[in-house]
Amino acid sequence: MLRIAIVEDEELYVKQIGEYVERYGRENRVEISTIVFGDGAEIVKDYQNVYDIILFDIAMPRVDGMAAAGRIRELDEDVVIVFITNMPQYAVRGYEVGALDFMVKPITYPLFSMRLGRAIGRARKRSDEQILLSVGGSVKRIGVRHIYYVEVQNKMLHYHTDEGEYVLRGTMQGALSELGRHHFVRCNYWYVVNLMHVSEVKKDTVVVAGEELAVSRRNKTAFLAALTEYMGGGQGWSG
Repeated sequence: MLRIAIVEDEELYVKQIGEYVERYGRENRVEISTIVFGDGAEIVKDYQNVYDIILFDIAMPRVDGMAAAGRIRELDEDVVIVFITNMPQYAVRGYEVGALDFMVKPITYPLFSMRLGRAIGRARKRSDEQILLSVGGSVKRIGVRHIYYVEVQNKMLHYHTDEGEYVLRGTMQGALSELGRHHFVRCNYWYVVNLMHVSEVKKDTVVVAGEELAVSRRNKTAFLAALTEYMGGGQGWSG
């Protein structure tokens, strides 16, 4: 399901944009969930990076869309930002916060549909390389490239990342089902490794982001085969 936030203070446009999003989802068989924020201050407060797309108005009474987008971009480098506004003079500034697109009010459905389709395409490309983690009562979106390895201890999963460690309840099988297609491979009962971050293989260990993890006899053959395939068959890993 795609998650779209609409940040708009004018009820007329809240209704219109909501109807356009609903129509797009119906016509294109895309499941979309929307949430509305009446001001930039509302979405910035306690922001969680769970949205795929944010549709921003610019002129709002408390925190304008440009300022809110700038703050969000500091917290979430991946969310797709689109401005829908009657202030075209801000178009250039929109690209400073990594906005994908800029629509000028009043908007028609054909134009909106085309631009939303583009935004969804970008969001899907990015979401294919991201997962959602439920941590401490909130949800965090994280790119798989930032995950070094996952460790299981006492029915808790420890995600070791370049941002630190995230701990949540879960099973290794569940982690593997989500991460397996992203070149994560089990090296022993307790660890699933992101092959992107493997720098060395020793006799019975693998070095991942500077950490040495044991490679069990049971998993060694499959692990080395997966690593060799990931590296293009040219490494000739041995041990």
